[in-house]
Amino acid sequence: MKAGELHILPTDNTPDFLFNPEGTITIRGRGLFGNKTEATEQIMNWVDEYLSNPAEITYVIIAFEYLNSFSTTILVSILRKLSQVILQSKKLVIQWYYDEDDEDILERGEYISSTFDIPIKFILTNNIADR
Repeated sequence: MKAGELHILPTDNTPDFLFNPEGTITIRGRGLFGNKTEATEQIMNWVDEYLSNPAEITYVIIAFEYLNSFSTTILVSILRKLSQVILQSKKLVIQWYYDEDDEDILERGEYISSTFDIPIKFILTNNIADR
C-alpha cells in the first residue's frame, strides 16, 4: 500500500510540510517547535508507511527561515528514517536551501550532514521566502 499525500500547513512556529508519495518531500518555513506535537506523530507515521513502498528517487527539499534545536532534532529523525530508502537500493536527494545572510541555517545543515552521514546538497538562495 502506498502512503497518501500529507500536508501540514505552517503556523507561526512550525514549517509547511508537504509529503508526496511520488517521492517529493518539502519542509519550509520556521522551525520553532517547543515539544513533540500531533504533527510530528503524523509525519513519522507517514514516513514509516512511505518506506514500505518508496519512489525510485526521494527528493527532500528543506528551506528554513529559522531552526531551533528541538526542530533540528525532529528534522534529523525524519532524515535518518528517510535515509533507509538507500538500503532499498533507491536514491535519496536532499536539497538544503539557505539565505546568503544566514550562516546559522547553513551550519546546522552541514552539522546534520556530517554528524549523521546524510548527504545533503546545499543551495544558496537570495530569499528563502521566495522558494
